[in-house]
Amino acid sequence: MNRNWIFIILAGIVEVLWAIGLKYSNSLIGWIGVGLLICLSFFLLSQAIKKVPVATVYTVFTGIGTVGTVIIGMICFNETFSWNKIFFIMILLVGILGLKIVTPDSDKKGEV
Repeated sequence: MNRNWIFIILAGIVEVLWAIGLKYSNSLIGWIGVGLLICLSFFLLSQAIKKVPVATVYTVFTGIGTVGTVIIGMICFNETFSWNKIFFIMILLVGILGLKIVTPDSDKKGEV
């Protein structure tokens, strides 16, 4: 795994943090923290997009954010658990891994 994929994964993890922060921010400092996390996640995305196709970057980013937010919600915030959710999370993960597998690693965007 190269540096660009690490940027994408970190951006997705930061997305989970700011999504949770949106729910719990009720002060100026909380909102500033959320804003900084949003900026950090988009900075990481901007670095990855230089070398990985934008469609792949954005799809993986949002997939990580979706899966992470649903799992954290079920584990930490007592949101409803269901096997249907787990099934669809698994489908998302298969899609994310599939994009990683079929996207060539290159030093220049568009190279195969």
